[in-house]
Amino acid sequence: MSKAFTRESDNDVDDGPARSYGAELPAGARNYVTPAGAVRQKDELDRLMHVDRPALIAAADARALHELDRRLAFLHRRIEALEIVDPASQPPGVALFGATIVLRDEDGKERRCRIVGVDEANPERGDVSWVSPLAKALLGAKVGDVVTVRSPRGDEEIEVIEIGYRGGE
Repeated sequence: MSKAFTRESDNDVDDGPARSYGAELPAGARNYVTPAGAVRQKDELDRLMHVDRPALIAAADARALHELDRRLAFLHRRIEALEIVDPASQPPGVALFGATIVLRDEDGKERRCRIVGVDEANPERGDVSWVSPLAKALLGAKVGDVVTVRSPRGDEEIEVIEIGYRGGE
């Protein structure tokens, strides 16, 4: 094997492709986030900078430090693009960013979702990114509207039953 394809030591940093830290934002899009989501991002950045990074430097863990620096760069980019949207400032009755929406599917089953920032999405909790197919179908909807969600599984008709906003979340 050529020397060009070997490492000098196990301490060498891997310059391979950067691991993805979150969904990409659409080109030119702002990083819409709830107030709570902005706090979480800034808290994580602070912890990584002032607790985790110094510990990795002291431990001389080059690989982990390199990975942490990638995460820091990602968070810096995200925070630079932050646009905080307080759900309480949204007009009532219309599904917009920050809305908590009760939906009824074609089988009559009800579920709740909340439209949040890309980095806040947690489908298990019902928090869906504003760029997801579900959120895109719901944005601008009103109570009683039936919207079509287009996804890889196919089209699904859902009815908007209730729309609410909780401030600060």
